[in-house]
Amino acid sequence: MNILLLGSGGRESAFAMKLAESKDCEKLLIAPGNAGTVAFGTNVNIAVNDFEAIKTLCIAEDINLVLVGPEDPLVNGIVDFFSDDEDLLHIPVIGPSKEGAQLEGSKDFSKRFMQRHQIPTAAYETFTKEELPKGIAYLDNHTLPIVLKADGLAAGKGVLICNSVAEAKLELTAMLADAKFGTASQKVVVEEFLDGIELSVFVLTDGHSYVILPSAKDYKRIGEGDTGLNTGGMGSISPVPFVDETFMQKVEDNIVIPSVEGLAKEDIDFKGFLFIGLMNVNGEPMVIEYNVRMGDPETESVIARIQNDFLSIIHAVAEERLDTIKLQIDPRHAATVMLVAGGYPGEYKKGEEISNLEPMEDAFIFHAGTQFANDKIVTNGGRVIAVTALDLNPEIALANANALANQIQFEGKYFRTDIGKDLTKFR
Repeated sequence: MNILLLGSGGRESAFAMKLAESKDCEKLLIAPGNAGTVAFGTNVNIAVNDFEAIKTLCIAEDINLVLVGPEDPLVNGIVDFFSDDEDLLHIPVIGPSKEGAQLEGSKDFSKRFMQRHQIPTAAYETFTKEELPKGIAYLDNHTLPIVLKADGLAAGKGVLICNSVAEAKLELTAMLADAKFGTASQKVVVEEFLDGIELSVFVLTDGHSYVILPSAKDYKRIGEGDTGLNTGGMGSISPVPFVDETFMQKVEDNIVIPSVEGLAKEDIDFKGFLFIGLMNVNGEPMVIEYNVRMGDPETESVIARIQNDFLSIIHAVAEERLDTIKLQIDPRHAATVMLVAGGYPGEYKKGEEISNLEPMEDAFIFHAGTQFANDKIVTNGGRVIAVTALDLNPEIALANANALANQIQFEGKYFRTDIGKDLTKFR
């Protein structure tokens, strides 16, 4: 098969590695890719939202299947673009339709979906700019802390936790009246705060059947001990030690099945990944959010543990026969550590040369923000490289990931050394 993978981050590097391992992968194109994906296929300098250029490429290269990594092209309707085009409709695209992608593209849409299908989540109300006075009044009677969420995509920065009503009123005004997050905060969801431990569960569905991928937990804060500013993700671990069979049965019965069945009942085309952000509240799973693609850096932990031919799983989704797939999961723990540019998530430099990229046994290097410049690999983003190590002992997995992170060099490099250490008490 000839495969087109869209995206350029660590998630796509992990996908590319697994796809290239398949005996059925004849040609792998990555658009636009990064300096690491060239080890697995051919990079093509096309933006993920340039649908016309993607169409031209698919026809010229006789593409048989498209796997979409990031959320933007899904929310912008790439699946519909293919299904509405006579020249492309024969090519399956792994990802939801534009309507299905609203589960991530609109917090209000996803909350209403959960409400309709009795999926456990925090209580909420949604307000627009015109409803700002009503929203301000609503905050007067809200329990603390107060969670404010920009309705649209805000690059992971649109969620605020306010510890006072006064702070919440200022932030709600900034979001709605002053467009703090641009068009993403044209609507704002005001939500009950859930107190518990976060985790991520990933579901792959063909619209009817589903498989649940290994659980994971990511770490968003820039600083050790979960301090400092939020980022796109500083690392992840898989599996999550407090997730036992009883908890996962609740997740499946109360969240996964109603979500998949709800999409089918509403005739929403959804063939792809459903990322369920959960809060474990005293042993009860509650949905924080949906995403309509794999997370990053969770993918780098989860994919490393999947032992099946990954392309065969994706192909089964395309052909709506996912019920024939039985996942084979590596029993080892995966620890992923993200190397970031100095100054991230604030201002940072690009173009720093990266060296010492030699792999270690039972460990992987996944490029994220990298590119080639004058035959050298240089930094090209805030999150530069993810390293993942596997071991039956989670502490050894983390130690090996940290060792590999130490080995790789570039000016201003920073990474957290404590990924997963907060979960030692559950083991």
